[in-house]
Amino acid sequence: MAEEIEVKYKQFIEKVAAAKLVWGLKSKTGWANAESAQNDEIAVVPFWSERGLAKTSARDDWKSFVPTEIPLTVFLEDWCMGMNENDTLAGINWDANMHGIESDALGVALDILNRLNEINSAITFTNYTSINEFITEISEEE
Repeated sequence: MAEEIEVKYKQFIEKVAAAKLVWGLKSKTGWANAESAQNDEIAVVPFWSERGLAKTSARDDWKSFVPTEIPLTVFLEDWCMGMNENDTLAGINWDANMHGIESDALGVALDILNRLNEINSAITFTNYTSINEFITEISEEE
């Protein structure tokens, strides 16, 4: 099971770096979130690498939520940095039963940024002049 979750995580990193999009579930009242499986005082916001994966999870408590795309730069600069400040975890490519990895938001951002570097991606940030500057900033925060 742990190996399958790790594969899903790596697929998430590769797919979002290539597509420059992340998917979340949103309703009129806000974004889908849950309590951490390890600590019910910690919130987790789930994200998916594909619209279809997000749509599969829009059931039960989240049946009124719709898959909503988040540009990768917004995800990295706003979501990951903000989640880090709020001690919120990122749920990565959860299945329909809400099973999957709960990751530190800065760790997810760092993995995506390193993947963007590997594929020589051209991406423009609002708050950073380069991928490497962003990586340095995150490394100093961790």
